[in-house]
Amino acid sequence: MAFNQEIKVGVLGGGQLGRMLIQSAVDYNLELHMLDPDPQAPCHQLASSFTQGSLTDYNTVLEWGKQFDLLTIEIENVNVEALKALQQLGKQVFPQPEVIALIQDKRTQKQFFTDKGIPTADFILTENRQEVSKHLDFLPAMHKLGREGYDGRGVQRLNDALDLEKAFDKPGLLEKLVQFQTEISVIVARNTLGEEKAFPAVEMVFHPEHNLVEYLFAPARLAAGVVQEAEQIALKVARELNIVGLLAVEMFVTTDGAVLVNEVAPRPHNSGHQTIEANLTSQYEQHLRAILGLPLGDTAAKIPSAMVNLLGEAGYSGTARYTGMEEVLQLSGVHVHLYGKKLTKPFRKMGHVTIVDTDLDRLREKATFVKDTLKIIA
Repeated sequence: MAFNQEIKVGVLGGGQLGRMLIQSAVDYNLELHMLDPDPQAPCHQLASSFTQGSLTDYNTVLEWGKQFDLLTIEIENVNVEALKALQQLGKQVFPQPEVIALIQDKRTQKQFFTDKGIPTADFILTENRQEVSKHLDFLPAMHKLGREGYDGRGVQRLNDALDLEKAFDKPGLLEKLVQFQTEISVIVARNTLGEEKAFPAVEMVFHPEHNLVEYLFAPARLAAGVVQEAEQIALKVARELNIVGLLAVEMFVTTDGAVLVNEVAPRPHNSGHQTIEANLTSQYEQHLRAILGLPLGDTAAKIPSAMVNLLGEAGYSGTARYTGMEEVLQLSGVHVHLYGKKLTKPFRKMGHVTIVDTDLDRLREKATFVKDTLKIIA
C-alpha cells in the first residue's frame, strides 16, 4: 500500500503521549487531530485541530470520528462502542476496539493471560470488599480495580485483615504478591500486515507509595536469556491479541528468574519515552508506522539511556515553577521534555528527562542527580 500523507488521522486523547506523537507525525507530513476533555490538554496548541469533548460519551466520539479515515488512541479510557460503530462506517481503528475493550478491564485482561497460557501471577476475581474478606488466606496481595485505575490509582496493597478497609468496594481482582528482583517493560509493535518487532527490555523503578515510574534504565540489567524470554512473551501477547499498533507489556522478573506479565497498555507508554533519543526508531514513530501499514523501524538502541519522570512535588499546587533546570542542563547527554502543563499538583506528570551515556555507572549517577535536582513547585 502506497504511503498517503493526506490520510486524516484522529487521536482520542490529547495528553503528553499525543504531544510526542504529533512531534513524530510532523516528520511524515501527517496531520493529527485530537479529542480531549481538557481544553488546556498538552496537545491543544500543537494538533492540526483540537476538539474539547468527552472520550467516553458515545455520541461525542461517534460524531467527531466520522470526519477521519483512521482513528487511534493515546489513552484506553474511551468509548469502544462508538469506535465499533465507526469501524462499521468504514473507518480504520487501531488498536482495534475489541482489543481496547479487553484491556480496559484488568479482570478480563488477567483472564486472557490465563486462557492463552501467558505467565502471570495468581489472582482471584472479586466483586466487592465483602468478597475480598473471604480470601484472607490469599494475602498478602495487591487489590486492583477492574476498571478506571490509572497512573498508580486503583491499586492497594493488602497485607492482612487489618488492611481490608483499603479494599475497593467495586469489581476488582486480588493479585498474589510476587517476590521479584525487578520490574521491566517490553514495548512491541505489529502493523496491519502482521509484521512485529520488540524494543529492548527496560528496567523500571517505581515510587514506593504512588505506583508511578520514577525512572527507568535501558538496557535492563538482566541475563541475556531472561531478556530474550521477556521479549518473546511480549510478542506472544501482541500476537494473541492480534493488535495493530503498539503494546507495552509490563512484567515482573521474580527472584528465581521467572518472567510474569503484570499489565499491558495498547498505546505509546511511559516506559518508552527514552526511545526518542536512544533508539534508531522511537516508539511514537513506530506506532505511526504500524497503524499506517508501513514497514516497522529498527528498534535497536543506539546508546544506553535512562529516563526520569518529572512529577509535581508533594505539597505544591498551582502555576508550575521549575527549579534546578540550569544545573541539569549542564550535564552532557541530557534532554528535557516538558509537557505543556501550566498547573502542577502533587505527583502530576509534568515532563521527563532522558539521559544518554556510554558508561552505565555514569548514566545512573546522572539519573540520580536529575531526580534529586530538577523539581516542580508552585
